[in-house]
Amino acid sequence: MRLQALLKEKSNTADAVAGWVSSGDKIDYGMSIQQPDVFDAALAAQKDRLSDVTIRGTLSTRARQVIECDPEQQHFTFENWHFSGYDRKKFSQGLESYVPFNFGEGPHIYRQYRDVDMIVIKTTPMDEHGYFNYGATNTYVRATCDVAKRIVVETCTEMPHCYGTEGSIHISEVDAVIEGDNAPLFELPNAEITDLDRTVASYIVPLVQDGSCLQIGIGGMPNAVCSALAESDIKDLGIHTEMFVDGMVDLVEAGKITGWEKQTHRGKITYTFALGTKRTYDFIHKNDMCLSLPVDETNLTHVISANDNVVSINNCLQIDLSGQVASESSGYRHISGTGGQLQFVRGAVQSKGGLSFMCLSSRYKDADSNLAPRIVPGVAPGTVVTTPRSDVMYVVTEYGIVNLKGKSVSERALALISIAHPDDRETLHQQACENNILSKKHWS
Repeated sequence: MRLQALLKEKSNTADAVAGWVSSGDKIDYGMSIQQPDVFDAALAAQKDRLSDVTIRGTLSTRARQVIECDPEQQHFTFENWHFSGYDRKKFSQGLESYVPFNFGEGPHIYRQYRDVDMIVIKTTPMDEHGYFNYGATNTYVRATCDVAKRIVVETCTEMPHCYGTEGSIHISEVDAVIEGDNAPLFELPNAEITDLDRTVASYIVPLVQDGSCLQIGIGGMPNAVCSALAESDIKDLGIHTEMFVDGMVDLVEAGKITGWEKQTHRGKITYTFALGTKRTYDFIHKNDMCLSLPVDETNLTHVISANDNVVSINNCLQIDLSGQVASESSGYRHISGTGGQLQFVRGAVQSKGGLSFMCLSSRYKDADSNLAPRIVPGVAPGTVVTTPRSDVMYVVTEYGIVNLKGKSVSERALALISIAHPDDRETLHQQACENNILSKKHWS
């Protein structure tokens, strides 16, 4: 009865809670499908009384009304830790600003460097014990709540209830409860697996051993790796990842995931957020095999390397002939974010028996639909280097796989040219000679 009395006392309308926001406030929206929708619309409707309100969010899966209502940024500023397709468009319009960080540092950054006047996030409805579960997104929410002056939850009956640590908040800590619209959660379609993706996967899978611990990103190439692993003879795999995706459900259903060879959280799938289709959300809902953790318990390098045989598989946009990897921007056009790539690359390499793979197609279509190489002599001006050349291990294209560890710059350049598109190799070799990337013995 006491819990229900507290819930009744703290239940409020989105309009009323938006009225608590003052000019100059800093509001946190959380990440991905956790971002509030009813409150967002209510706050946008009150824009005319507000100025200089900063809103922080990550990987927006729906249009943010505080952005849409304010094309001149007279009222709101939106800061973003990692871009989605929507965020990318808004950045190109000058309506979002990116915040660089390594994902695993999120809780520390909030506790040490960020002021938060109010956090507003979607959660499950309150359970019989008085807790609201953060659902598919754990990340740095607890840290944000620790420093926030006010905590507001917008409930959603569609949100999965996920087991883990620091994944719920009690009604006694909450300042307001808004009943959400209970709309179906955003679903991220699975990228189609192409023949190119399958070829890339075919180079990776033979190097994966029984009992390996996987971190797999998102996209066609990682999907292809999951598919190939599901059809292979490999067994007793574990998962320790930042992002749980549909392809991992395939691996579980194929009997490939047991987690019994993991050194941390043995027998559990550990992750910090999930984004996929309803199939993924249904899978993680009250699934005892799945363990949702704060991002500093999934992404910090020493935590990753505590498991043996870590296999980290990531995509990138571009790599230069010395091995510098660009995964978040193309020139000054920001595309995604640093995320956990660098931390998982380092964690995998430091893991006993660990392997890190950086995947990319040899070419892509540019803005004018012309084919352009992804392996280049040097990164273009404005392009952000996500993973330094000293950290890169395996690089994979549809034309092969090379290991850059221990190689000189000349050796790296020759190795990367060998897996570039055949029509680009002569030009790359010439450019490497002209810029002394290759030593004199390789000029001819």
